[in-house]
Amino acid sequence: MRPPCERYVPGYGDAGADFHVIGDHPGVHGGRDSEIPFADEPWSAAFFDALERGGLLAVTDDELLTHHTFLSYLHMCDPGEAVPDADAYDLMEPYFDAELRAITAHILLPVGARATEHVLATYTSKAVPDPLDMADLHGQELRGAGWLVVPIADPAEWDGDDADVLAERLAAILETDYRQLSDLGRFIAGDEPYFVR
Repeated sequence: MRPPCERYVPGYGDAGADFHVIGDHPGVHGGRDSEIPFADEPWSAAFFDALERGGLLAVTDDELLTHHTFLSYLHMCDPGEAVPDADAYDLMEPYFDAELRAITAHILLPVGARATEHVLATYTSKAVPDPLDMADLHGQELRGAGWLVVPIADPAEWDGDDADVLAERLAAILETDYRQLSDLGRFIAGDEPYFVR
């Protein structure tokens, strides 16, 4: 999918990923130079290290290797120095929604307040906390409607043990059967189950 803008940062990773890391836009969460979401920022190494320790990717000298993980943005267009307004996010919503549904990950990892608010409001039946306290939500497991949601505080604001909390939560999730499957076999003829994400 090509968005209606000249410069953008496309999604990166496994198309059939189990984990979908969702950021805001390239002006906030990087990737302008490398075209890899969450790259090229002063905090990128710490962020990728936490994901690597959690088992979602591997960082080599010249490559980012994802393990059942996809990285993308709510607003993939590069806004330059501007801040996208509500209309700009509305314009990009169909692109993000189509991407999210095409990836069909089991676990959504929204990064930062905007992505977390959007994911909770749009893809779960949970009320968005008011105020939204990312320090409190960071690394917590929230059951959604078909997805497990694990919010991540904005890595530019990490301090203390935020990276360790995330890495440990991801590693613990990988130790479980985190897949969320529904049996739609009851809607088709016969007695065979038909599992979908």
